[in-house]
Amino acid sequence: MRFSYRSGITIGATVAGTLVALSALAVAYRRPSPQEENTISSVFRPFAPAVRTRSDGTSFYVESNGMPDHPMMVGIMAWQQQVPLPQPYTGSNAWQFPVKPAPAAQPLSASDHFLRGAIAIAADGVPIFNALNNRGEDAYLAGELDAYGGHAGRADDYHYHVAPLFLEKIVGRGKPIAYALDGYPIYGLSEPDGTVPVRLDAFNGHTTPALGYHYHATRTYPYINGGFHGVVTERAGQVDPQPRAQPVRPGTPPLPGARITVFSHPTADSYSLTYMLEGQPHTVNYRQETDGSYTFDYVAPSGDTETRRYSPPPDRPAERRPGGDRRPPQPQPDPEIVPPAPNDFQLTSPVVANGGALPAAFTCDGESASPPVAWKNPPAGTRSFALVMHHLPPAGEAPHVYWIVYNIPATVHSLPSNASAIGNRGANTVNDQPDYAPPCSQGPGKKWYTLTLYALSAKRVQPPVDNVDRASLLQAIRNKILGTATLQVSYTRPER
Repeated sequence: MRFSYRSGITIGATVAGTLVALSALAVAYRRPSPQEENTISSVFRPFAPAVRTRSDGTSFYVESNGMPDHPMMVGIMAWQQQVPLPQPYTGSNAWQFPVKPAPAAQPLSASDHFLRGAIAIAADGVPIFNALNNRGEDAYLAGELDAYGGHAGRADDYHYHVAPLFLEKIVGRGKPIAYALDGYPIYGLSEPDGTVPVRLDAFNGHTTPALGYHYHATRTYPYINGGFHGVVTERAGQVDPQPRAQPVRPGTPPLPGARITVFSHPTADSYSLTYMLEGQPHTVNYRQETDGSYTFDYVAPSGDTETRRYSPPPDRPAERRPGGDRRPPQPQPDPEIVPPAPNDFQLTSPVVANGGALPAAFTCDGESASPPVAWKNPPAGTRSFALVMHHLPPAGEAPHVYWIVYNIPATVHSLPSNASAIGNRGANTVNDQPDYAPPCSQGPGKKWYTLTLYALSAKRVQPPVDNVDRASLLQAIRNKILGTATLQVSYTRPER
């Protein structure tokens, strides 16, 4: 507390103001009543026993397997070959948010934060992610979502990216359809009395006498809470703490041209997904075995079937230990590499094939040169390109970014090694400099790196910061992406 010796009135006003603030703080952090906790529980109750809730008086917990009771995946036109699998969102790996939310001194926007992980939990126990995918694109406009606004993520975890408005008919008119992870409720398109919400802020929220602060769904971006009015902790690009999904398969790349047409759940432990590719139906049948493993049958249009069996990792999702540390990361699985069709937008390199090992010359164990790359078949209307190279650690860390080049002219279709005169450079996360940082990952084992080329509808983009990083670039190009092409490479550091 600062005192002014110039006036007793100033001192008195300061003390009075402080007492008022402390009183408000005490109210904000008082233990919630059973009625308040029951009000939150009532939102999730229609989905019991599949969705279970509990509270310790400070935090409210939601347990589920993340699988909704509605058709999934149908209608997706930009598919990364992931399928929905049940997830262990229980016990210490349950979803949680404060029972008594508190306004943040500096609210954070989801336009340049929280591009990983969930930002809300729906009434049916399904997490809701940022409306922007982890590449900074509007997932809905990119054709990545099904008829219910969801899809399966990198860990085969189903989640929504837009407001699940259909839940309003189930939870009841006038009730929230979800809770943001800062603890504030998310209502549908209208107020409980049926009126249209007015004066929504940038996060789709506002304050009313009846409800206090709350968010609303909208049919346009940001669709859900576009950030957090309340206090949250951001760590590694996502809200912390939050549950971890448990993948059983290696990561899978996009399958250009595929459209999902059928998804079914024949038995309690089996699923079937059909997609059309080049006018031919392909089917993925998968089931959980009694030992916890999964068997996948990949059925070609000819009827030929390839069967693969995947076993879940021996460790369960990471749990926070005393002192805040987590279990050590597990080895990163190899992604599945699918060759592109001849006419696809493609990114290649003369020194490494897609899925191949990056030569040491382009790492910190060699000359630290940037690799040469080339591309072809950009989408019609492309006016410039942007290139990003990153590594996504498996343990929930923020992406490690090694290379950013943007404002590459549309007439350019390759970058030679160590090119410096083409386009603008963004900052890497190794030394925060606008230059290529060679892979130099610590620890044993193979590491995977993804080079993503963005075809843009704008001749130039100007991120709103001087030191351009991946997040600010993705925000600047969010509504200008016509297509993406990826090149996945690996590197295993020699033992010292």
